[in-house]
Order: sequence, then C-alpha cells, then structure tokens
Amino acid sequence: MSLAAPLPDVSVIIVNWNTRDLLRGCLQSVLAETRSSTEVIVIDNASADGSAAMVTAEFPQVLVIANTDNKGFAAANNQGLRIAKGRNLLLLNPDTIILDGAIDRMLDWLADHPDVGGAGCQVWETPDRIQLTCFADPGPLNLTIIQMGLMRLSRLVPAFGHPWYLNWDRLSEKDVDVVSGMFLLVPRAVFDAVGLLDEDFFVYAEEADWCRRIRKAGWRVVFTPVAKIIHLDGGAKSTVQIRPKMHVQLQKSLLIYVRKHNGALGYWAVKGLMLASSTARAMVFGAVTLLRGDDVNRARVRLSRASLRYLLTGRAPL
Repeated sequence: MSLAAPLPDVSVIIVNWNTRDLLRGCLQSVLAETRSSTEVIVIDNASADGSAAMVTAEFPQVLVIANTDNKGFAAANNQGLRIAKGRNLLLLNPDTIILDGAIDRMLDWLADHPDVGGAGCQVWETPDRIQLTCFADPGPLNLTIIQMGLMRLSRLVPAFGHPWYLNWDRLSEKDVDVVSGMFLLVPRAVFDAVGLLDEDFFVYAEEADWCRRIRKAGWRVVFTPVAKIIHLDGGAKSTVQIRPKMHVQLQKSLLIYVRKHNGALGYWAVKGLMLASSTARAMVFGAVTLLRGDDVNRARVRLSRASLRYLLTGRAPL
C-alpha cells in the first residue's frame, strides 16, 4: 500500500497580468529563498506578454493556470485556492522579491501564534524606505477622512492618519484590520472556516473583506517585521496603463465593501462623499489646468471626470 505524499508546508498563489519579467524574478526568489516544502501556483489572467509560456518553459515545478480572459484578482486567486494543497496559503504579488528566507520566517512565526488568522510581513520599496502596508477597515468613517483629504493633517491630528496607520513606522508588530494582499499568509484551518475571496470584488478591497471575515471568525490579523520582502511596484504597471479605469474600479470596490458591511445608509453616505470629492477635484484641477496647462493636472481632471461619470451613470471607463 502506497503512502500519500506529505502536504506542502505552504502553497504560494501568484496572480499575474502582463508582468512577465517581474514574475520571473519573483519566482526565482521564492524558490531560492524558501527551504520549506512549497507548492507554487501561478494564475495568469490572459497576459499578452508571454507570461504563462515563460513560467512553463523556465519553471517546470510551478503549476500554471492560463486564463483566456482577465477574471480579476479575487476570482483568479480563488482558482489557486481551490486546488492548493498546502498547510498554509500565501497570496503573493508578482512584483515582489522574497528576501532572507521571508516565507520560512513567516511560517515559523505563524506556527508560534495559533490565534493569528492572517499575517503580513515588512515590505520595502527601496533599500531605505519601508512601504506603508496594512490599513484600517475601509468603512464610512475612514473613507470620509480619505475623501475629505484629512489625512494631510495627520501630524496635527493623529486620528486623521488612522485609515492608513500613518503614525506607525512598520518597525513593530501590530494587530491591524487589513493586511495587504501583496503578501498575505493564512493557515489552512482559517481558510477552511472562512472560505474563498468574494468574487464581487474584481480588484481592490477583496483582502479587506477577507481580513474582516477572518477577524469576525475570531482570529487576529497581524503585521510582523520578522520577515521582509521588496515590492517593486511594477505590478502597478497595469494600473498606470489604464489608470482612470483602475481609479473607478477602486471606487466601485469600496462601494461594494461598504454596502456589504455597512448597509444602504453607509453605501449612500460614501457614494455622496465620492461625488462631492470628485466634483471638487474636477473643478479645482480644471481651473489649475487652465492656468498652468500641465499634464499632471490634466490627468487629475480625467480621473475626476471618469469618477463622476461612473458615480452618476454607472458607466466605467473601457
């Protein structure tokens, strides 16, 4: 009688869209820097740059799911989660680099903290700059602070920095509402209890919803600096090339989140704030553009107009 193969310590799930070269570097770092038994799953959302073929040719040990259309971040991650065998599950962005055995360090830390249901590590943008990952629940109050631009006053009023934890340097361990989906480690038992990501979110806010459900089920969501990665932010390449579309998608996802967790009253309050904010921005940046005519403010006007069109008519940029 043959014995079943042992389960991997971790399944690493990477959703990719047109970031072939960054994905290559990410996979190289995962495989080189991880001693734990690891299953790596790449879900490619119909990239046009040969990403899926590159993984198949250069990383035969990696499982590739090549979608014929862009299913979005939540749905693509769910494809990986459904087939993952690991005792732990790691959502990882393709524009990240694993440093100094970061996945091993996080697995060891998580094993020592059985009350943690979702964990994130330290993220570096440059050799001397830590990215401000993790954020507070994007409910009506925190979104009001963001939409009104009050975070700019966080040095004077620390409470205004709460939505993004602006007054915390990420050098210490902290219980948080939301760990960024760029590196989000979840034990199998937590996933079995909480379930898949909500596919109503195409991209953005899906990790906020998942972390909220994890916390509601009784586990902590925690940031720890015991491990670190580099975030090259190249995945934002896809955001840059269709920025108005992604800006509107962020608003759409936040409204879905608020409607789900704060009801109709919260939804209409936040939508009204978004309308007021977008109107004010369109007017201010439009006036500045007339006076100065620079490309930056023209882009801001385009974002504001795309937002207003979506909020008033439901039409998102193509």
